[in-house]
Amino acid sequence: MANSLSNLFTIYFASHAAWCITNERLPARFLVGSIGFLLVGIGSFAFHASLLYEAQLADELPMIYVSSMSLWLLYDYQLGFDLSSAQTKLQVTGLVLFNVLFTWSYFLYRNPVYHQFVFAAIIISCAFRITYLLKWSPVRSRIPDDKKAQVARLFGTGAVTFALGFLIWNLDNVFCDALTKMKPTIGWPAAFLLEGHSWWHFLTGLGTYFMFIGTQCTAVCIKDDHRKFTIQTHQHLPYVKRIDK
Repeated sequence: MANSLSNLFTIYFASHAAWCITNERLPARFLVGSIGFLLVGIGSFAFHASLLYEAQLADELPMIYVSSMSLWLLYDYQLGFDLSSAQTKLQVTGLVLFNVLFTWSYFLYRNPVYHQFVFAAIIISCAFRITYLLKWSPVRSRIPDDKKAQVARLFGTGAVTFALGFLIWNLDNVFCDALTKMKPTIGWPAAFLLEGHSWWHFLTGLGTYFMFIGTQCTAVCIKDDHRKFTIQTHQHLPYVKRIDK
């Protein structure tokens, strides 16, 4: 039950992102990303509640779709958010083709390690791309120093939070039997604190949210006028606010 209910945090983070994006009239690509984020939470909830293979795919495949889309957001650095340029069309075609091929290959080779490797490679690529854009890219001058610091803080916080969730998940796998024996002794609801997989859901959901906001901030600064946007908080969560509404 805990592993199912803990996905409500991911659903909340994704819904919060979608609400802020809609309220601030940010580019539609960000809303698509937040909907994909939401599907991960819903799919994971369905999988842990049912343990059906189809529900597992509804959890795992959107993880690849959303992370690869985030990587595309960081490579699309031309001014403006339309999809009319040849370069953008080529990138979108490559993005769709990659996800179609991954989906097909994952149906053929149903190994979770394969999924984890591809997902980790995309996330690491996003981190390197963010670093490159902030420090060495020709478009780095479009991002002022204060927003560079904000992006670094947001993405760094998200990455560390995500990594902590990954660590707890692995520790839970290693010490699962011992933790299971401790839970009746501790009693409920305090024993919920020993649900390592639930912490994995919460921390990776929160980490993903922070990295997504960092990606949004980078994109709007590079593709638009950075003076039109700022970072604020709502319900203790950061979001990109449009100043020129």
